[in-house]
Amino acid sequence: MPTITAFANSPDRGRGQARDMRLRWALEEVGQPYDVRLLSFDQMKQPDHLALHPFGQIPTYEDGDLALFETGAIVLHIAEHHDGLLPKDTNARSRAIAWMFAALNTMEPPIVELGMAMLLEHDESWYEKRLPILRNRVGIRLGELSRHLGGGDWLDGAFSAGDVLMVTVLRRLMTSRMLEDYPTLASYVARGEARPAFRRAFEAQLAVFTAATG
Repeated sequence: MPTITAFANSPDRGRGQARDMRLRWALEEVGQPYDVRLLSFDQMKQPDHLALHPFGQIPTYEDGDLALFETGAIVLHIAEHHDGLLPKDTNARSRAIAWMFAALNTMEPPIVELGMAMLLEHDESWYEKRLPILRNRVGIRLGELSRHLGGGDWLDGAFSAGDVLMVTVLRRLMTSRMLEDYPTLASYVARGEARPAFRRAFEAQLAVFTAATG
């Protein structure tokens, strides 16, 4: 049974935005049971964990002799070793993997930059001028993604690992409420959140936060 690591006390306050959510969801989609080892921020910087994740972050994934870090690599590993997250057709499979990269390399960086600015820079003198620039960068990507999705349910026909990563990335916009201006994407995220596997993963992560905060 694989073991993943997660925050013992997540800074997302149970909203399902910590990156272990991506692993939990992927594992739930393929029906693979898993264990979770919870870590404090101090434990994440200790030698034992740094041997698994050289940057001292979560999540990690261990299964037998294999240890992985980086959510994209882990979700791809899960998808390649279980049915349900990558199409059988070779070309469709490659496109699904391309959408995994797009979620993490094209969509997530400006979304994370906006989120960090809203969290950490709101008292700085430059904040009011910088915020519209950051929102515009995110808005450009959201518009492009919305046009691609059009009336489709998922990014490339059937649900795939690309959708697991893309939905979790877009959920990071909850605080900014930018998805309200893109109903196509808001509906897309809602479809992901309605999947039974997502609900199981979300409840499992929420239970950790609830236990940690009493």
